[in-house]
Amino acid sequence: MLEAFTSERPRLALSEIARRAGLPLTTTHRLLAELCESGALERHGDGTYRVGLRLWEISSLAPRGVPLREAALPFLEDLYEVTHENVQLGVREGHDVVYIERIAGRRAVGVLTRVGGRFPLHASGIGLVLLAHAPEPVQREVLEGPLRRFTEYTITDPARLNRVLAQVRRDGVAVSDRQVTDDALSVAAPITGSGGEVIAALSIVAKAEDTVVARLAPAVRAAALGTSRALAVRRK
Repeated sequence: MLEAFTSERPRLALSEIARRAGLPLTTTHRLLAELCESGALERHGDGTYRVGLRLWEISSLAPRGVPLREAALPFLEDLYEVTHENVQLGVREGHDVVYIERIAGRRAVGVLTRVGGRFPLHASGIGLVLLAHAPEPVQREVLEGPLRRFTEYTITDPARLNRVLAQVRRDGVAVSDRQVTDDALSVAAPITGSGGEVIAALSIVAKAEDTVVARLAPAVRAAALGTSRALAVRRK
């Protein structure tokens, strides 16, 4: 039932929730009452429902959520102050990136992502980093599955994507050049955990220009390394 709510439809009526969840109306009504009582959902005067603050309180306990965001935020803010471009932080969930923080520049190029939103791994800079360091079965599933095309530059050939992932592992940075929108380029770098495993990635998204990668890659790498070190300190 909770998965019935989306960014496009944050408020739903009883009948819509029942239909999306595949449940009878009577069962849906009973469960909705219980969820509202717990604070997981909220009911409006017009009879529609939306996600409640209790879910946000619970989600803030996720180790890849608030703790990671708090460690990364100073470095994201520094990146933004230096570049005034969009900066983002994301983690992998299945075959998607889940974005847990974003700072948007008022005059920066537009992006399709939002905090709490998902995006396929194969297209964005953060996604390429996370896919390059994902377990081998995850990489195989993504490469064998349909690769959605967002622009004419989106890599949808599995063999080519596999070569790109190998390059990401060698270079320590990923570049998504106009793969999501025709005018944007993202540069991303991995954030590592205590065992050296990649647990997240951060990126800058800027207008696609010839000098963007050389100009932004060192700053992105430094911010990712700083976040990794900050997380290590927190664990001690």
